[in-house]
Amino acid sequence: MQTNPEKPIIGITTGDLNGIGIEVIIKTFSDNRMLELCTPVIFASNKVINFYRRISPDHTFNFTSTKDLTKLNPKQINIFNCWEDEVSLQPGVLTESGGKYAVRSLMVAAQCLKDGQLDGIVTAPIHKSNTNIPDFPFTGHTPFFKDKFGAKDVLMLLFSNSFRVGLVTEHIPVSKISAAITKEVLLSKLAIMKECLVRDFGIDKPKIAVLGLNPHAGDDGQIGTEEQTVIKPVIDQLRNAGNLVFGPYSADAFFARTVYSEFDAVLAMYHDQGLVAFKTIAQGEGVNYTAGLPVIRTSPDHGTAFDIAGKNLADPSSFREAVYQCIDLINQRGEYLTNTSNPIRRGRIEKERETES
Repeated sequence: MQTNPEKPIIGITTGDLNGIGIEVIIKTFSDNRMLELCTPVIFASNKVINFYRRISPDHTFNFTSTKDLTKLNPKQINIFNCWEDEVSLQPGVLTESGGKYAVRSLMVAAQCLKDGQLDGIVTAPIHKSNTNIPDFPFTGHTPFFKDKFGAKDVLMLLFSNSFRVGLVTEHIPVSKISAAITKEVLLSKLAIMKECLVRDFGIDKPKIAVLGLNPHAGDDGQIGTEEQTVIKPVIDQLRNAGNLVFGPYSADAFFARTVYSEFDAVLAMYHDQGLVAFKTIAQGEGVNYTAGLPVIRTSPDHGTAFDIAGKNLADPSSFREAVYQCIDLINQRGEYLTNTSNPIRRGRIEKERETES
């Protein structure tokens, strides 16, 4: 399919059918101005969409149905029907079917993205308790996309404006974090972060901060040795190679004193270390991005929010921002890869010439 880089085709997954995903999707695309920026394709069913459309009656949401991505209506919201089943919807309740069809939506959309029928994808939140099924042996979206697209490694990166936080470890128990932080892992995550900042955010020489693992970044080995034995040696290695990588920093002072504003991105050692600060600072407008993939995938930085699901209370700000950023990232990466002065593009051109000869 020939796509228009100025108006990309964006796949939208429903997330848990009983969460706030479909509500924020409806609220986001009820603004017709969104159709000037992209052609949205929501992977769901008409019945599910109509159910939530009735819950948000103050939002005008018109759509067209399709089962053929070559026949999209660029002037309207498109619903790609992934199932015809009658699904029992119970907003705010964790059910087996809510997770089953969330996975169905994700699987179909991801395959369409892999087949080149979409330019990017925005995923609504799922719940780990009801997506842990044989067809989906993953702890979340990030490892799923890593597996789906055969990436050697990926980085969960959350950002809001110029504030960016990446995670070394994601959804693992705190008791297993230290063992998961190795020199090889740190080098991989920092390499992905640097390439992402250059390629997807247009920062030629990114400046990266690395947090310590322990309180006070170990206090010179008095409160843990990971900083001395693992983290600092990696930073020194990268600095000696000409990279602008600094740390390890004590996480509490780093965020409290707004030191993060001096850097293009921050690498945190574990989920809560980075995301408690990020979500507090981003104030509901953060975006989750999977760096290291050959495709663009974003999502809002919130969860299923069962406590307010079905009550027409969900704030679409983060989801709307995820759509905006998906579009911007598609365009930024496209510009980078078509610029013959960058090394990635040069390498591809040389490989193509070798093949032709």
